Amino acid sequence: MYLDSIALTRILPCLAEPGKLIVIGKPNRSLDEVLPYLATLPSVIAYNPDAQTLTFRRPMGFMTLYTDRVYMTQVNNADEGLDLLSALKDAINATWDHRVELVAVTTARRAPRPLDVWSLLPQTNCKQCGEATCMAFAVGLLQHKRTVIECSPLSADDALADRRATLETMF
Repeated sequence: MYLDSIALTRILPCLAEPGKLIVIGKPNRSLDEVLPYLATLPSVIAYNPDAQTLTFRRPMGFMTLYTDRVYMTQVNNADEGLDLLSALKDAINATWDHRVELVAVTTARRAPRPLDVWSLLPQTNCKQCGEATCMAFAVGLLQHKRTVIECSPLSADDALADRRATLETMF
């Protein structure tokens, strides 16, 4: 077990989503040893090993881990914040327990940008997905408002299977 607890230390209003909160927690020990292993998880959108910061996308909002604190955005209330911190502690411990099966990340990782996603799309601007352009669809994917399967040309064309697989891995 890596962590015994993550204590709720502060609650702030979430500026990105009025009515929601930012929850700040403090782990009972530094996260420096576990961050490179957590960076292997699929929902990571940014990792900076030099600054020792790791950001995950949550279903709603984000979660950023530093060596000595944790920030979670768009939390409904303090009780949900406590539950999320407890679940994070369990996830950190599970990752630490399985670290021998993981390859620690030692290089920076950034979130994909709209052009990164657009370059993997068919770029036909066919509008079958409901968006006016493939770029709009790419932004929708990044915002988790769209799914890869909504791009009919991408799903139908076997020549685009590698691109489809890459996008499915990203999202």
